[in-house]
Amino acid sequence: MFASIFTLALSFFAVMNPLGNIPIFISLTSEYDQQSRKNTARKAAIVSFIILTVFLFLGNLIFSVFGITIHAFRVAGGILIFGIAFNLLHAKTSQAQSPHSHEKAEAEAREDISITPLALPIMAGPGTIATVMARTSGHNVANLLGVCISYTVILVATYFLFAYSSPIIRRIGQSGVNVISRLMGLILAVMAIQMIADGVHGLFPHL
Repeated sequence: MFASIFTLALSFFAVMNPLGNIPIFISLTSEYDQQSRKNTARKAAIVSFIILTVFLFLGNLIFSVFGITIHAFRVAGGILIFGIAFNLLHAKTSQAQSPHSHEKAEAEAREDISITPLALPIMAGPGTIATVMARTSGHNVANLLGVCISYTVILVATYFLFAYSSPIIRRIGQSGVNVISRLMGLILAVMAIQMIADGVHGLFPHL
């Protein structure tokens, strides 16, 4: 059981790539204070856990009810990520990242980055959801529990990596953050294109 959970956890670690996503988190929260950064990381981890758990138990039912496939989900997620990447490449910040004082509460409610893009599609994106669904053979309780424990461990690790990213920001400074933002924008754009390409290939395998 432990060996199985360890193997599954490694799979989720590779798919979620929390270490690789630290620069993205830093870019998206560069204007946040330490407490706001922790709150954002915690909420993103909780939302990701809920999303993955729902798909763990109801994934096939959800897809069949709405008549969608994981490939269509990949295309939609890729388009969403590309929009975020475009803003990072052009050094555009959302109102949620640097709002005026009288707009702060409204902006944060309107553009909560802990849900989009952090939880979905970066942390609990199509790749992670596909991994969850692929690892559930039938509805064996032990298997479901093992999958749940595995992605929970990685989400907790991701929370700590994100929540305590402030020392990284202090070391690299604002100029470093700006460079990372543009670099992550480029990487996210490539990720988005790859995600869209995988989705299109799955939807149209004969192309």
